[in-house]
Amino acid sequence: MKSSANKVAIVTGGGRGIGLSIVERLLDDGYQVLSCGRSERPDAMPAKVCWLQADVSKAGDAKNIVERAEAELGPVILLVNNAGVQVEKTVEQSSDEDWDLVVGVNCRGVFNMSRACLPSMQKRTGNIINIGSISGNVSDPSMALYNASKAFVHGLTRSIAVDHGPNVRCNAIQPGWIMTAMADDAFALANNPEAAKKDALSRHPVGRFGKPSDIADLVSFLASDQSHYISGECITIDGGMTAASPLQPGLF
Repeated sequence: MKSSANKVAIVTGGGRGIGLSIVERLLDDGYQVLSCGRSERPDAMPAKVCWLQADVSKAGDAKNIVERAEAELGPVILLVNNAGVQVEKTVEQSSDEDWDLVVGVNCRGVFNMSRACLPSMQKRTGNIINIGSISGNVSDPSMALYNASKAFVHGLTRSIAVDHGPNVRCNAIQPGWIMTAMADDAFALANNPEAAKKDALSRHPVGRFGKPSDIADLVSFLASDQSHYISGECITIDGGMTAASPLQPGLF
């Protein structure tokens, strides 16, 4: 995709799954990339990516991530808030520690990183892409805090777009079932995980589950000049699953 010059991007939670696929795609698109996570540098991380061990739920860490990227690579024009965690519990089952973990990373992390990037972006131009979820619109069972946290991400996305344009665009991506370790954890909640997965697959008009590269492709588009009139949107990418009636395909 054609994009702006001096292409420096931050991708949070880029060590695996969707985040790693986004990192790899942005490298292919000509970006210099800094990624971060709470663990040490993953073995799979491409050598030319700057890696910083950090916790985005901490405001000081978020500020340091942005300062490090600008010092080593240059002004940040793209922030992809991908870092996220899930806890497989209902409200009744959730503890204060569960709340602190999920809201800390999924909500406060997006807020902290966006706040840290915005001053510099508004002086030039900038683009923030948040990874939300269809779970912020339709709730997965026993994922109460995760569902609520993604609804927050969608709301914050719209506020950033409204408050910080025209120099800054902000959009969210709402993935459906993307086959990662987090998806496997969600299916494991079912009484019969294999049956649940088979049923879920039957509800996808495109005939397959999503891949991390599907999300990376959309990030690439939203980061490019081809999407310069798109801002404040929450774009669903779920193979058509949520477009369908809850009636199981094939029965009518």
